[in-house]
Amino acid sequence: MIFRVASALTILTLVFATTSAALAQSPGPFSSSPFRFTHQDGEAIYRNVCAGCHMPDGRGASGAGAYPALARNPKLEAAGYPVLLVVNGQKAMPGFGRALDDNQVAAVVNYIRASFGNAYTDRVSVEDVKAARQ
Repeated sequence: MIFRVASALTILTLVFATTSAALAQSPGPFSSSPFRFTHQDGEAIYRNVCAGCHMPDGRGASGAGAYPALARNPKLEAAGYPVLLVVNGQKAMPGFGRALDDNQVAAVVNYIRASFGNAYTDRVSVEDVKAARQ
């Protein structure tokens, strides 16, 4: 009986170690040390980070929670507003300031402000994001 338990534990340990090593080597949209998203393109960041809640078409959703529409959203006119939301979060939206660098925040905010029926042409700069973090 003890031999069977020891054998089962050995097998489970080997399976866990092999699976963990395979997962650690698989490429993904983020780095784990520290946790950072790796995409640099605003559209790619939106698809991989934002679209799950705000929907691929930016129309938002409601159900278990309310996810505001980004499409044709007049609140996005002031460029600093979405920068602060992405960096710090608000209410149910988590802040992504630790997972996205300044270039990534600027890229995704510029993408959102120029997509989904939004036509805000003033661009957010890396310096704007740095200022919002202070």
